Amino acid sequence: MIRCLIIEDEPLAAEVLKDYIQQVPFLTLVDTCSDALFALEVLKKEQIDLMFLDIHLPGLKGVDMLSSLANPPQVILTTAYNEYALQGYELNVVDYLLKPIEFKRFYQAVSKVKVGDVSAAKATITIQADSKKLVINTADILFIESQKEYIFIKTKTGDYKTKYAISRIEDELNPQMFLRVHRSFIVSMHHITAFNATSVNLPGKAVPIGGNFKESVIRTLSTKL
Repeated sequence: MIRCLIIEDEPLAAEVLKDYIQQVPFLTLVDTCSDALFALEVLKKEQIDLMFLDIHLPGLKGVDMLSSLANPPQVILTTAYNEYALQGYELNVVDYLLKPIEFKRFYQAVSKVKVGDVSAAKATITIQADSKKLVINTADILFIESQKEYIFIKTKTGDYKTKYAISRIEDELNPQMFLRVHRSFIVSMHHITAFNATSVNLPGKAVPIGGNFKESVIRTLSTKL
């Protein structure tokens, strides 16, 4: 279980986060604070794995509080203002959520914490192809493409096709290495050579960025590449 602390001075926003946390099996809520000073006291007494931290708090601001911590827990920033995104990533936050927060976007953010800190990231995946079980090194994967009920896996050493859902294989991949850029494509961030607002370039392939993925893809690649 990931032990969570909400630091939010807007009651409605805090209630939304509480409700979302209750819906996710691997999260548990320890406390809710309406200001940063109260949160600092909670951090002294409780083990906190993840903070949902509002930037605009009364008194001590959220980012200032985070900067003051020597060993902070993992942090997901929450705010109605997108101009603080770069500053947040400079502080090594897990993610940056803009209000009003949709549950799908919330789940994407907390899933990064779960994969990164609760379960070990897999170095290989096993697929069934041509009546054989094949073990693929994830470091060799360039991209994965959904083709109806099948997926096509392009690697540095070969190409593979297997009956598998792209959402299922996405759950097995390390989110620090792989990025869903389209409903039909997952790419390896380590193999991206260039990107713009509509596509990412990999060796021998330009992969389109889907409209629903554009904001998160550009934000992620801008900070990692």
